[in-house]
Amino acid sequence: MLIDSDVLWMAQTNCWVLARGPGEPAVIIDAPPDSERIVALLARHRLSAAALVLTHGHVDHAGGAESVERSLGVKSWVHPDDDFLTLAPEDQLRALFGMRPPGEYGAPINRVSLADSDILEVAGFRLRVRHTPGHTPGHVCLEVIDEGVLFSGDQLFAGSVGRTDLPGGSWDQLIESMRSRVLDLPDDYRVLPGHGPETTIGRERRTNPFLVDLDDGPARRAAFGD
Repeated sequence: MLIDSDVLWMAQTNCWVLARGPGEPAVIIDAPPDSERIVALLARHRLSAAALVLTHGHVDHAGGAESVERSLGVKSWVHPDDDFLTLAPEDQLRALFGMRPPGEYGAPINRVSLADSDILEVAGFRLRVRHTPGHTPGHVCLEVIDEGVLFSGDQLFAGSVGRTDLPGGSWDQLIESMRSRVLDLPDDYRVLPGHGPETTIGRERRTNPFLVDLDDGPARRAAFGD
């Protein structure tokens, strides 16, 4: 299994690629507005593009979708609850910055809707969609079945969680999503987030200040001796 990433655009967003090995079809996870570097990331390993999956509709994760579709001939998979974001990247930019920063921004043209518990069979993998509203209404995490990997988008980071103060955000929803759709995974699962370094479910369960009071399952009892 080949997993690689580049940190792109002004928001320092992780764009991930997932493939069985060099020269194979790949899944692209998230498309910051920097399509040339996304193409270069694929070329680094001689990968062809099989699909683009967007964890959510914020411009730093989806604003490059149109350019990636045109460059690589893929479709964009995204949850429809985020259409109000995914389809309006320039509105987001004006709201965030009061202006349009330099760069290419475009909504995906060829969208395929994601739904909770969908199984995507692509590039030799089976990806389970875990709908995790809270950061945005249509946020999803992607579990790579049988590989112990979770692409967490902006749901879970090393030592932190996604913000909920932007349009459509909800702290209560994010925490419920964390409890029911993230912390149900085993401790040894790798967590590959939308920003920052890799972590694991177990490390975050034990040390993340936003999570240590959420989980009262066996892993927490063992970690804290209760």
